[in-house]
Amino acid sequence: MTQYIYLASPVNLPEGTYGLNPVSPEQPNIFETELDFAHLSFENNYNRESNSRFSFSPHFNYHYQVACSNNFLFLKEGLKGNATDEKCLGLLHSYIGNALQASGIVEYYTSWNGEEALPITSKRSIPWANIKTLYDLVLTDREFWEITL
Repeated sequence: MTQYIYLASPVNLPEGTYGLNPVSPEQPNIFETELDFAHLSFENNYNRESNSRFSFSPHFNYHYQVACSNNFLFLKEGLKGNATDEKCLGLLHSYIGNALQASGIVEYYTSWNGEEALPITSKRSIPWANIKTLYDLVLTDREFWEITL
């Protein structure tokens, strides 16, 4: 199964891939190192076929949501503290910071694929100013945060 990070906001959240560093624009699928390939991809909750939004989890209060497949980020139990962790946590930190600047509030949740509706294991409200290091963003499974600016 795949671990996902989900974010929800009262304003539209951008989708896309962040952090890829290919050797050149002409060779977008070739990377010098594994760190150059480490990235985060955010997919929104808009279904183009039905022209409608769906919710990634019933726990969210906001209409606009993104999912980030957790291939390069780990739960607290699996975190290695290496350069890849730091790069991807930095990308996540930047993404959340930008979302907070746009809306003032972001809901932040993680779960295994298919378990998004299971009960939340831990829920808290946290001011963005309390996120002192990148590692403060690492959650446990089905942990839910409301982050405010």
